Amino acid sequence: MMVKRFMSPITRRLIQAGMVALIVSLLAGPAMSADGLDPDADKILKSMSSYLGGLSAFSMSADIDNEIVDLAGQKLQLSSGAEIIMERPGKFYIHRQGAYADAEIMFDGKSLTIHGMGKNVYMQVESPGNIDNAFSTLETEIGLDAPGSDLLLANSYSSLSDGVISSAYLGTAIVAGVECHYLTFRAARVDWQLWVQTGKTPLPMKYIITTKWVTGAPQYSIRFRDWNTKPQIKADQFTFTVPEGARKLETIPVNVVGELMIEEGKK
Repeated sequence: MMVKRFMSPITRRLIQAGMVALIVSLLAGPAMSADGLDPDADKILKSMSSYLGGLSAFSMSADIDNEIVDLAGQKLQLSSGAEIIMERPGKFYIHRQGAYADAEIMFDGKSLTIHGMGKNVYMQVESPGNIDNAFSTLETEIGLDAPGSDLLLANSYSSLSDGVISSAYLGTAIVAGVECHYLTFRAARVDWQLWVQTGKTPLPMKYIITTKWVTGAPQYSIRFRDWNTKPQIKADQFTFTVPEGARKLETIPVNVVGELMIEEGKK
């Protein structure tokens, strides 16, 4: 009689991981430049940057997962969602809903406003310039990253390719029913993966950043959906009107994983 051996889920995952590693090594293929950069991956990244940077306006939704590793070594995943409307060169609106806040972030070309909708509080920061300037202000002065902001810059290729030491094109894959080019990139401190829609509209559909030298290698991932490259934008879409009873705050803290902590804001 043949005895079936029980294989634990962990053992099965280790075997699967080895098989995946072998498949990836075969998919990577020989097409690689002397500096470790794949010309196909580079070409697709450039086309995405050029296409998205050349759109006068667009809107989409995003599903975001941000991993942390707690002091006990357990990996936790915090999920949030966002709706984004952009009008180049200098306006955007973001509605972000997460575990800690339900907030609007808007930029009218002159100032940034963060409005905590649940608590009816807001803060404003002067930031004259374009969308890239506003993203920089969000990061440096508030400590907040706009969802997928490094993909949404006027020239995202310049920012994304900076520091890349190797890349690979791994063929096509399906993301939310959409055929995408699958690209991987490595830098000194992070690895990142990008799925770009095939065809004449090379839009980003999925983006994962792995912080590889932090215990547990936590990941930040974002899936884009409902792209509209010709949105109907309301005349007052990017204008903030102070709601009745709203309180203005000097600061709105951001926690360690980049989530707004609206309830802890200071008057």
